[in-house]
Amino acid sequence: MFTLKRLTRVLLDSASWVAASWLASLLRFDGQLPPGMDIQVFRFGLLAAIVSFLVSLSFSLYAGKYRNASLEEVLTLVLAVTLSTVLLFSARILVSTPNVPRSVPIVSGVLSLIFMLAFRVLSNPRTLRSFTNKTEGERTLIYGAGIAGRQLAEQMLIQFDQYNPIGFLDDDATVSNLRIFGRPVFGTINELEKTVTEESPTTLIVAISGIESSTLLDLERRCRTLGVKLRIIPTAHEIISGAVRLADVEDISEEDLLGRRPVSSKNTDISAFIKGKRILVTGAGGSIGSEISRQVNRYQPSSLTLLDRDETALLNLQLSLDGTGTLMNSGLVLGDIRDADRVNKIFEQVSPEIVFHAAALKHLVTLERFPEEAHKTNVLGTKNVLDAARKFNVDTFVNISTDKAADPSSALGKSKLITEKLTAGIQIQGKKYISVRFGNVIGSNGSFIHTFRHQIKNGGPVTVTHPDVTRFFMTVSEAVHLVLQSAVIGEPGETLILDMGNPVSIDSIARHMIEVSGRKINIEYTGLREGEKLHEILIGHSESTETRNHPFIFHTKVEPILDLEDSE
Repeated sequence: MFTLKRLTRVLLDSASWVAASWLASLLRFDGQLPPGMDIQVFRFGLLAAIVSFLVSLSFSLYAGKYRNASLEEVLTLVLAVTLSTVLLFSARILVSTPNVPRSVPIVSGVLSLIFMLAFRVLSNPRTLRSFTNKTEGERTLIYGAGIAGRQLAEQMLIQFDQYNPIGFLDDDATVSNLRIFGRPVFGTINELEKTVTEESPTTLIVAISGIESSTLLDLERRCRTLGVKLRIIPTAHEIISGAVRLADVEDISEEDLLGRRPVSSKNTDISAFIKGKRILVTGAGGSIGSEISRQVNRYQPSSLTLLDRDETALLNLQLSLDGTGTLMNSGLVLGDIRDADRVNKIFEQVSPEIVFHAAALKHLVTLERFPEEAHKTNVLGTKNVLDAARKFNVDTFVNISTDKAADPSSALGKSKLITEKLTAGIQIQGKKYISVRFGNVIGSNGSFIHTFRHQIKNGGPVTVTHPDVTRFFMTVSEAVHLVLQSAVIGEPGETLILDMGNPVSIDSIARHMIEVSGRKINIEYTGLREGEKLHEILIGHSESTETRNHPFIFHTKVEPILDLEDSE
């Protein structure tokens, strides 16, 4: 629907073509049109306005998709004018109508583009001022002069008071002499110290979504030494629209410093897999389950059922999904997977096509004390969900497992390995039942990061089990994204194992967090707990793996269990 503002834009663009046609013709004939030529020029101007309007509609220039005078609008406008010019020139050559000189369509295209750009800039003087003489906001360096960095810089220039982009750093030496929106590329990230000394920025924003944790850790230390605030954009798959916004920029966290990886993404495959399907997520209120719910929700399933036994967790999940906390959404279901009758009733009502089974007890130390609880929830609960999935013809079942299941030494690990074997034991023609195994998720509920923060806040000491203990880490968003990828590429009966990168020293994390806090806090070593390994592994010694369609996903098979009594 055309608003008054959009209608005005259409009229100005049409007038630009008409005016450009007359000016191009006058230039061609040195200011004096031949007799009868004025009629031909008028016809050409009218035709040009109509063609331009239709082409602009196809590019959604009048649909309100683009911010006024933004980079996206300018690029789209250039494409629309170029196509219009080609069509008009082709019409003149092929049918000689209107009968104007052949140079007129080309020159008219150039002039009309200049006029249209001028109208857009002049209609928002603030934009012009911000690009030429912006001084408000934090003096900000942008690391990354690619699309994300340019999008950020453009928004900083238009939004007048938060950031003042003074320039860029980029590891591509070929762009070192460029100016972007009038701001220079000072050099590579190796020039950080020199640039800070000369330009005095207060903030460095990392505009590279695929940056690795090791690089971030080095940057964090350098920025802390220089007194510069370090901020970062989300990972690529967290940026839903494909465009980075200033609101997406956030302070660097331990999660970023430990779990960031350049995870490759095939969102189109995931979208085709999920869109229009009925999805059920068990344990939806937990760290993994809630992130699965959020990411699945982006791909427009026909229904999304969120099952959890914790009503508060469901409330928090609903708040993160739609901003409401009414708990009235029919997709929010309270229930316990230990209750087979309740699970069956839920499956009968929902009739899910895809199930992500994330419900589990996961704290190793607690389950060592109460192993029977691990069996009731992780083993018997999973069997209840598997039985219901088989009974109600679920097409795809994804069991969320853990690295503790590889050569397990704990009640947690043993229970999760049994769930993998139970899942592998479901062999139904045309159905896919798989498990996905991965290591620690940074920032999840009960994470040691939360423990360290609490201990540092309260003056310590920070407790570490062993000075040499290591663990695998990944951010929850990246781990879940790979879970969705696994659901797409996995074959029936497989366990898919996520490549978690190199293991990280827990002791080094504790020391880094203490250093960042600026406080003098001791570290106490408490010793490994019952069932705990010094170094976790992702692949058991008897397991063989292969990679196929994704470099960060390994495929293996565990020995299936057809009857739970076989595992006892």
